[in-house]
Amino acid sequence: MFQSDFSINVFRLLCINVFIVFFSINITAQTPFTVSTFHNISVYWSPQGGAKEKKVLVSYKKTDETGWHEALPMKYNPIENSGNNPVTGERFDRTDYRGSIVNLEPGTTYDIKLNLEGTNLTEEIQATTWKEDFPVGEIISTEDSNTRLTYTDLNGTAEAYILIDGNGSTIDIQDASAECIRLINSSYIILRNFKLKNAAENGIRLYNSHHIVIENCDISDWGEEDIPGTGFGKNYQAGIYAGTNEAHHCIIQRNKIHHPKWDTNSWAELHDPTADPDIKSNYHPAGPQGIAIGDSYIGNNVIRYNEIWSDSEHYFNDVMGMWTNASYAGFPGPDSDIYGNYIANSYDDGIESEGGNMNVRIWNNYIENVFIAIGNAPTSIGPLYIWRNVSGRADSMPGSVYGQYGGFMKMGYSGSIDWMTGHMYVFNNTILQPEDHGTGGLGTHEEANRPILHCESKNNILQVRSSTKNSISINENNKDNDFDYDLTNRPYPEGQEIHGLSGEPEYMSGAAVFNRNTLTGNFELSLTSLGYDDGVIIPNFTDIITGNAPDMGAHEHGTGDIVYGVEANFSPQILKEIEIEKYKIELFPIPTSKLLHIMNNREGEELEINIYDMSGKKLYSEIFRNNYKIIDVHTFKRGIYFVKILDFNHQLIKTSKIVIN
Repeated sequence: MFQSDFSINVFRLLCINVFIVFFSINITAQTPFTVSTFHNISVYWSPQGGAKEKKVLVSYKKTDETGWHEALPMKYNPIENSGNNPVTGERFDRTDYRGSIVNLEPGTTYDIKLNLEGTNLTEEIQATTWKEDFPVGEIISTEDSNTRLTYTDLNGTAEAYILIDGNGSTIDIQDASAECIRLINSSYIILRNFKLKNAAENGIRLYNSHHIVIENCDISDWGEEDIPGTGFGKNYQAGIYAGTNEAHHCIIQRNKIHHPKWDTNSWAELHDPTADPDIKSNYHPAGPQGIAIGDSYIGNNVIRYNEIWSDSEHYFNDVMGMWTNASYAGFPGPDSDIYGNYIANSYDDGIESEGGNMNVRIWNNYIENVFIAIGNAPTSIGPLYIWRNVSGRADSMPGSVYGQYGGFMKMGYSGSIDWMTGHMYVFNNTILQPEDHGTGGLGTHEEANRPILHCESKNNILQVRSSTKNSISINENNKDNDFDYDLTNRPYPEGQEIHGLSGEPEYMSGAAVFNRNTLTGNFELSLTSLGYDDGVIIPNFTDIITGNAPDMGAHEHGTGDIVYGVEANFSPQILKEIEIEKYKIELFPIPTSKLLHIMNNREGEELEINIYDMSGKKLYSEIFRNNYKIIDVHTFKRGIYFVKILDFNHQLIKTSKIVIN
């Protein structure tokens, strides 16, 4: 049964008290503070003397370590009136500096050192990441049922979660109730191992609840038809649903959420057949979601290792996301992580991360059969971090009013460009083009060039469709961007990509491979590909290097298949000191003599040298033992060539790219 309005209001007042504490910290953040998840720590600080020209330098280490590691610096970016006190309605500014330390180990305490650039102002604080196991106190076991499970005012503690254990049972409501499971005014609850079917609206509904873990559940066949006879479901009904500010500190992991009962209209279809067909917005997809969490002002949600997919007759609106885009709120809420998921079958966004995006981190997801892989229009507070994601096929229906496919990242704005005030970091992502049916680029698809503000991109493979004009938007409103070290196959803004490469990537075995049966992928670049060893080290984000430099794209060569979904498991790495090169390859002098100098620091060791052109054809091969070798390449045409050095066991020890002009 529902609680009375009085008890619900009491709970809301308790949540408001949490808001007051959190917001008062934001207002007076001359002392830095942190917010943790399993693998990341958000950092906030407003030091005296902060300014746009001064970054905050960040370093970190485990408390039992001696050596410090460098993290990405934080930029000065106070956002006026972006905070909202829910009691008084008073607006306030966010902290001057915000940022994340990533790739951390769960359940570990870290020392963090902050230094205002160019000053002696330094702060040292500690923070501890979440443990991966949750202590369980009371256990509630269930059996198969066709009656909704409702839990009201059920509250565990951080030291003793209440486990509601499905034990593999099936809750099949057969449309007799709005939800299969309903939680009201509850906290520190684990929902585990249920099969949930045929809810009339949402598989799981959270009302004013927090610190909820939903894991190992199979959710399908939810929702109701919106307009009879259309086959389209009601908008935002979801496998897991929470309305505006009704949930925070939620962990949604290792679930299979699939096949809603009804479909979503594509950009080529009117959701309401009576709507004006000449108004483009009437074609906006509306229908079921996989995960829908409304404006969460506290956030701190983690969505990981899930498999969310459907079929061609039961598409999602967005696979995950919710309102409000043009706001300082939005999905998934501040200090939240989305990673390790398999995401598919949406007529709009795979991940709709829009609105505030304050320390939101999205990485290691595989996204396919969507219109736009990642919606981020706008990012009003930031920073938003997008790294090591892979997007595959992307198609809407023919005749879509905004084209048949969208961008890898939406960019741009919703409502007004004035909302685009937060910073974004886009690192080591890969756009695949299966049969030229992948996404567009950063803010681009077909004729579209959406504005991009305050964005830094590095080490991405931005291979867009052949019909796309640009890999990165060239909108006239672009400003405060830094695009570099990316591999692009279409134009990009003038003056950017100083160290970038233009061309097409080549993958191992001739193609990137994604196995839908095992949800594993191999997106490693071949040793002769553009982008192999052509990236740049990004502090705290470059976690492993197998060659002489990071590879561009999401998959570092030689690191094995990437696993997504319920079998995935993120293992953080800290980049070790790079070994001093034993072999040096250079074109000398540059580039007129066309003499390739190869230096071997270990004289007497037998080496094999091979030179290949871009097609992989071997043009030169020789074995030598001297410490110095000169090869005349004056007969080679202008272009890019690859030099491979093998040891006496025919093991590859170095690959380098040379350019002959």
